[in-house]
Amino acid sequence: MNTINTRRSSFFSINRLGIFVLLLLLTTSFSQAQDTIKRPKIGLVLSGGGAKGFAHIGVLKVLEEAGVKIDYIGGTSMGAVIGSLYATGYSAKQIDSIFTNTNFDELLSDYIPRDSKSFYEKRNDEMYALTLPFDKLTIGVPIALSRGLYNYNLLTKLTHKVRYVRDFNQLPIPFVCVATNIETGEQVVLRNGYLPEALLASSAFPSLFSPVTIDGKLLIDGGVTNNYPVEELRKMGAEIIIGVDVQDDLQTKENLKEATRILVQISNMEMIESMKSKQKLTDYYIKPDIKDYNVISFEKGPEIIKRGEDAARNFWNDFKKLRSKDYVAQEIAVHKDSLQIDRISINSIKNYTRAYIIGKLGFKQGTKISYDDLKKGINKLTATGNFSSILFQINKFNDGDELEMKLTESNNKTFLRFGLHYDGLYKSAAVVNFTQKKTIFRNDVLSVDFGLGDKFRYNLDYYIDNGFYFSFGLKSRYYQFNRNVETDFSNGSFFSQEGISSLNVDYSDFSNQAYLQTIFAQKFLLGGGLEWKLLKIKSQTLENTKQYFENSDYLSVFGYMKYDSFDNKYFPKKGWFFNGEVNSYLYSSDYTNNFNRFTVVKGEAGITRTFYKYFNLRLVSEAGITMGSNNTHFLDFVLGGYGFYTINNFRHFYGYDFVGAAADSYIKSVATVDVEFYKKNHLNFSANYANLADKLFETGDWFSKPKLSGYAVGYGLETVLGPIEAKYTWSPEKPKGFFWFSVGFWF
Repeated sequence: MNTINTRRSSFFSINRLGIFVLLLLLTTSFSQAQDTIKRPKIGLVLSGGGAKGFAHIGVLKVLEEAGVKIDYIGGTSMGAVIGSLYATGYSAKQIDSIFTNTNFDELLSDYIPRDSKSFYEKRNDEMYALTLPFDKLTIGVPIALSRGLYNYNLLTKLTHKVRYVRDFNQLPIPFVCVATNIETGEQVVLRNGYLPEALLASSAFPSLFSPVTIDGKLLIDGGVTNNYPVEELRKMGAEIIIGVDVQDDLQTKENLKEATRILVQISNMEMIESMKSKQKLTDYYIKPDIKDYNVISFEKGPEIIKRGEDAARNFWNDFKKLRSKDYVAQEIAVHKDSLQIDRISINSIKNYTRAYIIGKLGFKQGTKISYDDLKKGINKLTATGNFSSILFQINKFNDGDELEMKLTESNNKTFLRFGLHYDGLYKSAAVVNFTQKKTIFRNDVLSVDFGLGDKFRYNLDYYIDNGFYFSFGLKSRYYQFNRNVETDFSNGSFFSQEGISSLNVDYSDFSNQAYLQTIFAQKFLLGGGLEWKLLKIKSQTLENTKQYFENSDYLSVFGYMKYDSFDNKYFPKKGWFFNGEVNSYLYSSDYTNNFNRFTVVKGEAGITRTFYKYFNLRLVSEAGITMGSNNTHFLDFVLGGYGFYTINNFRHFYGYDFVGAAADSYIKSVATVDVEFYKKNHLNFSANYANLADKLFETGDWFSKPKLSGYAVGYGLETVLGPIEAKYTWSPEKPKGFFWFSVGFWF
């Protein structure tokens, strides 16, 4: 009996265990089936809309908070950019940080930092207010405000982790974007290729950004043909679609008072009509309230993001139902990325050598570089103006990377540039420049400036740029001014002889150079050459026999080394510069019959730093010495004035009038405090001190208390014409102060 009971007990125990296992299996299967039912594939479509696309970031924040896992992403223009970053693995918070720290003024203007430009290109940017292509006696206009390279460099860096991916389905989240074929008017769906290139095409808003060529197709902003590619997500397999629409509705005439609003209205006309059918394909249609913003309201980014969050929270309960149990918020680890460039490949181009391209990039094959190095190299290529399109991609090559350059030479070889200038020495002038590229040889450029105004002057420069190798150039200039001066360029002897303290003079300098130069240590410009100069100084107030007190030719050899990382020539906030020159005068036609060979050595260095965001301190020191028996004194160092283009050994000096003091040696220091109290508006105070005397460094007086001093307070405004500056200056050594006013880039 006990045995039977024991068996029955064992039997019931086994049955209970089996039933438990069976129930567990059924529960698990049911749970998995339930999860499968509750876990449809979710697609996210993001429309274009420029700055209004910031609202997408707000929506992504809410989706992350709700635990909604996105399986597919599609977008156009700004929607494509934000969507691609999320597809790459960035969190909404990281994307918010990226856009918050992006300078959209620089992005829209294709900003190129000054330290990425050659000395020749810096000069070009700091002389002209307007540049226009010129062909067959016809002045053209640029195709767009920007080529989008600032954006392209940024996207290349941000997509470093997926730089080898060429099929967008292989991204952490499968992705698709849309562009428009400008030749056919058809949409182009971009599912593969180089991701930054596809994004550049999708967001190439007409007139703002240049078109992008991909696979032989000329592409512009996808918003022209399909600003809300919901159909493409359905094709990818999305079962539920969340859509965010930041497009403008059609505006009334009262609101169409800006060029950007009119362009958006034109592109939106057809798209708004098609949105009726697109909304039907969208399960959760989110339309943020951003009617008070436009496509360039980038400064309102945080407000627009908040509007996106507010709109998304209206769907909070729906999003909670879509929550994925295995959802884990994504985030890319942020650290400095680098590239091992083991090969640089360049497509075939006609007028520029490989050495020229490599020289501009600033790095060679087999080197490890940062993305900042890559950006600087691309900026240097862009600054030349020789290429209408500069695209590149990073490919896998052995254990490192290949930089594949795709360059399109600009068809514009001839340019006209214009500017205006006024200062107290040269007076007023309209500056007209003629530039011709590829005139005789590959890599060459011919540039001629004409100053048409009170006193004619010109500046010619022909230059063959050979990159890392020695480059060759020819220069010619003619400058002249008329001025009452307080120095006679003869150590005071002429004034003493004539019994006068000042004289109205006509000064002219005609100089011609042939030179070689190269880049040393990838930072310093090193060069030298020969110079022939004709110097004339005369006065109409003297007797006919004495009108000229200098009319001589000079032949000299010269050398120089330069470095300049200032971010702005006129109102720098960071960087430093150095300029050292030596000029040995070997021959003169000797109008005054007292020429002896002599050598002039001069140098200057400066540094600038910004404190408390708006306060800038700039310190500059300079010195010059004449070695040998220089009895002519017409090439002495001349101090005085401000705001004019310096030639020979003329130097600015606050507190003294133009051409105020001269000697064969000097040492000088300047300190300037500049406050940018409002964007591009500056208040500044300067103090300068100097010792100036013949044989200054032989006597030891250079180290004594400064004998010359001067101070200045001023206002400066940065404009497209160049700086507009007004300064009042004074010196304890002078009976009166001076008011100086200058307009435009110095010429």
